[in-house]
Amino acid sequence: MSYFHFANPWALPLLLVIPLIAFLRGRYGREAAVQYSGLSLLGPLVRKRRSRAGGWLSALMYATLACLLIGLARPQIIDSSSQVQSNGIDIMLAIDLSPSMEALDYHKNGQDLSRVDVVRDAVGKFIQERPDDRIGMVVFAGEAFLMSPLTLDHDWLQQNVDRLHVGLAGDATAIGSGLAVCANRLRDQPGKSKIIILLTDGSNNAGKITPYAAAQAAAALGIKIYTIGAGSADVAKFPVRDPFTGQRTYTTIPVDIDEDALRKIAEIGHGKFFRAADTDAMAHVYETINKLEKSKVVAKHFEHATEYFPWALYPGLFFLGLEIVLSHTRWRRVP
Repeated sequence: MSYFHFANPWALPLLLVIPLIAFLRGRYGREAAVQYSGLSLLGPLVRKRRSRAGGWLSALMYATLACLLIGLARPQIIDSSSQVQSNGIDIMLAIDLSPSMEALDYHKNGQDLSRVDVVRDAVGKFIQERPDDRIGMVVFAGEAFLMSPLTLDHDWLQQNVDRLHVGLAGDATAIGSGLAVCANRLRDQPGKSKIIILLTDGSNNAGKITPYAAAQAAAALGIKIYTIGAGSADVAKFPVRDPFTGQRTYTTIPVDIDEDALRKIAEIGHGKFFRAADTDAMAHVYETINKLEKSKVVAKHFEHATEYFPWALYPGLFFLGLEIVLSHTRWRRVP
């Protein structure tokens, strides 16, 4: 980015003094060098073709002052640039998409919301707050698969978040598999800070690897684990579709979050367990993690100034020298 400015702008208002000096000199004139009673004595000394010499000399003097003042203001063109060094964090989001995530135990503005709807909104806001981090996403239910690799293209990642819905990964809840897939994606990454944010509303009941074994493997790779338990405290309203009429009805299901296991996973991964029992708590959980895990961003600003005061200084010196030469030679005053 380039822009023009004056290093000493306080010198520019002094240019207004020049017209004032010219006005006062023109009005009152200079003190007479020779006292005389009449003009006839000086007739032979005055040549008509030089009658404007004093005006030219004054103009040269004013031009000299103007140029020197502009030079004193130091006009410059500044070329500025910024260099940002970002030491971002590699983050894998592990999101439970088992059928129980359709439970309608969250509420906002008098409307019932499913767990997956609230998670989708909270995760989207979390991604917006981490512009310098590479973020990936794994979804799991009966099995786990990669929804998005680690990426800085958060617009594309957000599109994948918007597509989250129950049924993408089958039934059941394979927490260990979700952790293992996340750890595998972070294993060979060069970043110093790597974290997994695991969200589930149930307990592990599927998969070939236990959550504790997956957590221990992740911790051995230097990966920190945060766990989130989603769902209300007791029972939750759950939508059911009648197989004969196709009509949607509701029933209640128990909230089956294995909080002890989630706490143990977070402890193994040197992280923290959070309980998100309502909409505000869910938003607060991701806000808290966002504050706990800060990316290091160092911005360096560089400026290069190209000086243009010589463009005013040299003409000013030229006008000054010309005024001195002419005032002592061709346009010399008498006496």
